[in-house]
Amino acid sequence: MPPRGEKQPEDGVAGSSAQSATPARDSQGEFITIARVVKPQGRVGEVSAELFTDFPERFAERRHLFALGTTGNRHELELEDFWPHKGRMILKFAGIDDIDAAASLAGAEIQIPREQRAQLEEGSFYVSDLVGCRVFASTGSAEVRELGPVTDVVFGAGEAPLLQVREGARELLIPFVESYTKTVDLAGRRIELVLPEGMLELDAPLSRPKTGRSAK
Repeated sequence: MPPRGEKQPEDGVAGSSAQSATPARDSQGEFITIARVVKPQGRVGEVSAELFTDFPERFAERRHLFALGTTGNRHELELEDFWPHKGRMILKFAGIDDIDAAASLAGAEIQIPREQRAQLEEGSFYVSDLVGCRVFASTGSAEVRELGPVTDVVFGAGEAPLLQVREGARELLIPFVESYTKTVDLAGRRIELVLPEGMLELDAPLSRPKTGRSAK
């Protein structure tokens, strides 16, 4: 079950198998951020954007997008063209035809309505849907106990994404792999894991201080 998805500055896609994406959502959860404008690119209104989606090819069918500005105002944009460039996506919007107009979009989140998110294969989840779920775990013959909420999903430490879980004052990083995952109940906001004996007592593979990873 990989985390995959359209990102939110605080959200992304994840699953028991994962993709390094992170979506963003507005406070009402009605929009998903799929990119963030970094800077103008060129002289005729293009912008360079950081991607927050595992599905950049869908820009071909996503022509009506929304820009959430740094002041919190949202307005609609029409995408005229797009192409990848040096790890980012270059976007050209209708009516944005010079450097000054492009600069006005700097920092804006490029969004789609939540209902337009790409459909994921079975066993894959959006990071935004996992964040906030309560994690319950058992190890060996021990009873199931609540660990705490998912605060993030961390990518890049290995093949599997890591659920970042806050257990009191301790932060745990738990591999989100199918072999450890018993149930994922998004409606009930609950994830139940079955972990190897002693895993929760081994700080090295689970706690951020030992792994040396920094927060996203």
